[in-house]
Amino acid sequence: MFWHLVQSEILKMRKTNIWLLLFVSPLLAFAVGLATTETMEGTINEWTTTLLMMTPVHTILFLPLIIGVFTSFICRYEHKDGGWKQLLSLPVKRTQVYVSKFSLVMSLIALNQILFMLCWISVGLIKGFSDPFPTLVMFKSLVGGWIATLPLASIMLLVSMAWSSFAAPLALNVVFTLPNILVANSETYAPYYPWVQPFLTMIPKGDGPWGGFFVSFESIIFAIIGGFVIFFASGLVYIRRKAV
Repeated sequence: MFWHLVQSEILKMRKTNIWLLLFVSPLLAFAVGLATTETMEGTINEWTTTLLMMTPVHTILFLPLIIGVFTSFICRYEHKDGGWKQLLSLPVKRTQVYVSKFSLVMSLIALNQILFMLCWISVGLIKGFSDPFPTLVMFKSLVGGWIATLPLASIMLLVSMAWSSFAAPLALNVVFTLPNILVANSETYAPYYPWVQPFLTMIPKGDGPWGGFFVSFESIIFAIIGGFVIFFASGLVYIRRKAV
């Protein structure tokens, strides 16, 4: 039944052009990468320099905003004409309904991440980079950035389920996304702010704790793991108690 729910969510997406948003931030970052001429000789290789320039374009504004659009859209049909009542009255577990929606959102984010990495690699191939390709940096940035979106996707899915308005969750997401530029440079607030975690996790810099991703111990424990557990659990509780 779970996979039937996932397939039904995919069918809803296929009827629209919403999936085209997957290409927005990777292509904009691709353009920035091609235009980048800075080399940082003696400190970092060409691949990592380009990734440093492309990552903010992808993660500071566009990635959080795209997550908000996907979570709002994935609940849009249920808010129309008693859709929640029809869906939850079917012989399906409410937990499966929630997890199917969350799984599709995270799959779309994974595709977005892969497209970004392909654009990064394409920039290097077009420019003919001669430095060694940083495979470990790519893995940390790709996987770490995806993991860092877990709490944000959980928050936005919870809000999108709770609010029947399609625009209201988007507006809330914009309000909390815009401060990313300032929060990213704050040692006090950055480790705890869910909207900025994808940027902190993907931007190449010194190793994090245990030689892990490019984030501090506080970011991993509080913002990413803690935030995901709290908001994912809150979403499960909400849908189980949702009146129809």
